[in-house]
Amino acid sequence: MSTADAPSRPVPAISGPPPRLLCIQAPYYAAVVEGMRQGALEMATEAGATMETVDVAGAFELPAGLRLAIQSMATGGTYWDGVLILGCVVKGDTDHYDHICREACSGVMNITTETGFPVGFGLLTVHSLAQAEERSAPGPHNKGKEAMFALLSQIALRRQWGLA
Repeated sequence: MSTADAPSRPVPAISGPPPRLLCIQAPYYAAVVEGMRQGALEMATEAGATMETVDVAGAFELPAGLRLAIQSMATGGTYWDGVLILGCVVKGDTDHYDHICREACSGVMNITTETGFPVGFGLLTVHSLAQAEERSAPGPHNKGKEAMFALLSQIALRRQWGLA
């Protein structure tokens, strides 16, 4: 689905206390990631959620950051209802792009399916910086906002099923 085709998403209704969220971001393309974070924060605020943000070095480190956050909660650290993953990888002239995109996506998916922990996945994998800028611009098609919608929807479902 392209950005232009993406439907506008309403703020999901979430029962119970306001969600506590963690945003793990790889700010290599700082303006792009910040644009997505602002889009996500707009929806989170409308839902009454709070969001803490931490940085990792790059997209490759996003799965490890997610794993560390989940481990921290298991050992009595700060509790979050869900994690938002944000980053951007722009295709260059080498195979590096393919490896980083595949491993970052697989790593996050493996942890998510293994744990069932709510994750909103906002890692842009684009062919140009212009594509990234389009997807991180303010408005209804901001990919950070779309990832937040997915995260809040997962939190709502988890609470509905008594898993939170």
